[in-house]
Amino acid sequence: MSRITTVSNETANIEQRALFEAIQGQLGMVPNFLRVFAHSPDALKAFLGLHHIAGHGSLDASTRERIALALAQKNECEYCLSAHTAIGRKAGLNGAEIEANRAGSSQDAKAAVAVKFARDLVEHKGEVTNTELQSMRDAGFSEAEIVEVITHVGMNILTNILGKASRVDIDFPKVALKQAA
Repeated sequence: MSRITTVSNETANIEQRALFEAIQGQLGMVPNFLRVFAHSPDALKAFLGLHHIAGHGSLDASTRERIALALAQKNECEYCLSAHTAIGRKAGLNGAEIEANRAGSSQDAKAAVAVKFARDLVEHKGEVTNTELQSMRDAGFSEAEIVEVITHVGMNILTNILGKASRVDIDFPKVALKQAA
């Protein structure tokens, strides 16, 4: 059960309703974690703005979802893992790829470098080595794409923390976390 309530359509104020209508129009639903964010319309708008910017960069949707899956597993956020498994499937990821992402890799060689770099960023709290940065360049990632991976890491950490702190009810097909080895 969610430790922070979700804002329902019935209890939403005018500003929250307008945000929900925009989200509903884009996604066809208002995910529960956005209903938690909605307690602070400014926080929700900030997240939506970051999400919009991050979604319009040069990283493809599959790579963005691979990163989200890797971080949801690493940060042990079952809500985010469930959401990004569903979204990843819509972006074309198959079961084997999703499993590889959850393990911190990818079946795609270039994407594997990005997923590893994203996990390294989290593991080392941003203190990546020159070698780790160079591996991104060697794999063909531009400086802009490196910055976008960093942006996606920050955005996913935010949602992982919100999901875990609130224990928001999962409104996607539930995917269980793997136990750390």
